[in-house]
Amino acid sequence: MSSEPATESAHLLDLQRGDASALNHLIARWQRPLMGFAYRYVQNTADAQDVVAETFVRLYQGRGRLRPDTNLPAWLFTTLANLCRNHHRWKRRHPTVSFASASSDAGAPGERAEARLYPATTEAGPDVLLVRDESLDALRRAIDALPHDLKATVLLHHYEHLSYREIASITRCSERGVETRLYRARQRLRRALAGFFQETTRG
Repeated sequence: MSSEPATESAHLLDLQRGDASALNHLIARWQRPLMGFAYRYVQNTADAQDVVAETFVRLYQGRGRLRPDTNLPAWLFTTLANLCRNHHRWKRRHPTVSFASASSDAGAPGERAEARLYPATTEAGPDVLLVRDESLDALRRAIDALPHDLKATVLLHHYEHLSYREIASITRCSERGVETRLYRARQRLRRALAGFFQETTRG
């Protein structure tokens, strides 16, 4: 995430000076990773696109209030994570899309990334593919059920591959706190998935 800090600062400065093309550069650079995080959080492609778009809207609207040395990637992920949390809360109070429908969006970025956990092979039969798909759904459900702080930390570390320091900057906690959250999240996921895998083994 910190591979091009000088470029990010330059684009932010250009944006603050009124250069609209700077926003296009930032969107081109960050839309894909932000979309990956958002999809895995909200479990729906259209909703993920909405919160990512809102993140860039807020960047543009708040450009004048950002310091020149702002860690822009951290700001983007922090804003997005908060939008995802608010959206997720709203969806739980106003359920309109089933989990099955949300997680079966064709070509969704989260679907392709998670499929690497259970790679398909030409020898895999329908029964193997069914178990893999059911395992992915169980994993999504388990992650989706985590509290926001644990869920965001898991997604940033295991899917966005951010360091503890980068996650600490986004989640506004210490690096030790990130480590603790990951431990707690893994413990919860193990408990949540234990029953599923026991059923699969018996089946």
